[in-house]
Amino acid sequence: MSVVWTIVAAMLLLAAVLTTIAILRGPTTLDRLVALDVLIALCMCGLGAWAAYSRDSTVVPAIVALSLVSFVGSVSIARFRVRDDQT
Repeated sequence: MSVVWTIVAAMLLLAAVLTTIAILRGPTTLDRLVALDVLIALCMCGLGAWAAYSRDSTVVPAIVALSLVSFVGSVSIARFRVRDDQT
């Protein structure tokens, strides 16, 4: 079973690295924002995997809080962002 958790951790780490590259290279602000949302979702998945691995449910409120903050941040940025072609 330890092999499964190692594979899960490696896949999440690889996805986080690729998402970080997408954040740094994104051609527009909206692309960077979507990549940041994906990175936050990966953090939530990592916390969920850790909760399953350790059989400890104390991180579940942190996952809920992170998802709520991410949602509010995404909606507010989408509402008030300025287009890239405007200066």
